[in-house]
Amino acid sequence: MTPMAARLILAATLTLALLASFDRPRAAPMDRLPNLVLWAWERPVDLRALPADVGVAFLAQTITATARASVVSPRRQPLLVLPGTPLMAVTRIETPAGDIPIEQVDEMARAIAATMKLPRVTAVQVDFDATLSQRPMYRQLLHAVRRALPPATPLSITALASWCMQDEWLGDLPIDEAVPMLFRMGPSEPLRDGVADRLRAPACRGAIGTSLDEPLTTSRGRKRLYVFNPQPWTATTIAEAMHR
Repeated sequence: MTPMAARLILAATLTLALLASFDRPRAAPMDRLPNLVLWAWERPVDLRALPADVGVAFLAQTITATARASVVSPRRQPLLVLPGTPLMAVTRIETPAGDIPIEQVDEMARAIAATMKLPRVTAVQVDFDATLSQRPMYRQLLHAVRRALPPATPLSITALASWCMQDEWLGDLPIDEAVPMLFRMGPSEPLRDGVADRLRAPACRGAIGTSLDEPLTTSRGRKRLYVFNPQPWTATTIAEAMHR
């Protein structure tokens, strides 16, 4: 074989390998996360008893936004997990004074994206019960967060059930997942059972948010299950969540 022929064969092999890499299906960002995730809120939490295939979405910080400033309060309580536990950093947004000035969006986005730098965090979630008037700001905030995050970082948000059923505003958000919160639903409580089967918004079809103290009747299917516990996590409550 001549040197020219060898180079041509090598070039053809590299070209075929490159084309194959483009044809190979790629996992969506959220597909890399576990199917069961426990929320760990602001209290001392010990989840070292979790199996390797269960994740933890922990409150990393709370942003309190007013007309004057956005105050970032980091988590103050210990979180104990095993080294292999998949972690999702959650930012809770509070707006006691109502609407937030657009000028604060970039600052808030940087604070949210910074949680990705916490040890062993693999995804980011935003928890914000945006009112109708706050939606334009929230949309702009999520776009800013997406730009600030490393490429392919899973970005999740919590969602009111009505966002997934009665309007279409989630459609243009740069998120990988919206988690409908099917607990503490107030006047909608009688409709809670079976509501997970009526979530029309595509962003809401991959996950469900439930609480241990409010059993939910639904066909979970292949949805990711997030479980909140109003009481401390223990071996007993962890087992209960896993049996959901």
